[in-house]
Amino acid sequence: MQVNDVEIIISAVRAEQYPETDLPEIAFVGRSNVGKSSLINTLLKRNKVARTSSVPGKTQTINFYRLNQDMHFVDVPGFGYAKVSKADRAKFATMIEQYLQNRKQLVGVVQLVDARHEPTELDQSMYEYLKYYEVPTLVVGTKIDKVKKNQWNKSESQMRKGLHLDGDTPWLPFSAQTKVGYDEVWRWIEQHCGFDQQ
Repeated sequence: MQVNDVEIIISAVRAEQYPETDLPEIAFVGRSNVGKSSLINTLLKRNKVARTSSVPGKTQTINFYRLNQDMHFVDVPGFGYAKVSKADRAKFATMIEQYLQNRKQLVGVVQLVDARHEPTELDQSMYEYLKYYEVPTLVVGTKIDKVKKNQWNKSESQMRKGLHLDGDTPWLPFSAQTKVGYDEVWRWIEQHCGFDQQ
């Protein structure tokens, strides 16, 4: 997809602040420091659309980016950073759940997991949550450039086993550095937004 125009619509903390449109939305979820901002910026071919917080885990808003007047990218707060208080973590969890459960415009979620490591319990919980609510999900193994090419299959196997991925959930390696996975991620997004049928 050629992105000619990107505009941040709102940084929302409550459901009533979400944009009132019928545009399809793709949400991006993952633990803090997993490379979410890098993935979004790479897909948009822009350096500083999605901002990385100077304090990991402190981004407390759901950010809506409108692309070409056609769709929204939705950047959900990173979860699970140890230095964030329990109260803040609970607040983030509620914010994320309300969006994922109730947003009718949501057509798919890209869940980011660090390809270098086994999925954490938080990664597992997020995937189980998405599966329970039957949200179409793409699992992306980030930072794959830091994994030797001959270990990619092992990384995928580790991810599938650790998350208990079902057969319908695709996994893609991704690198913001080398652009591996760029076309494949976009293809999945376009398919779930219905653009490949136009």
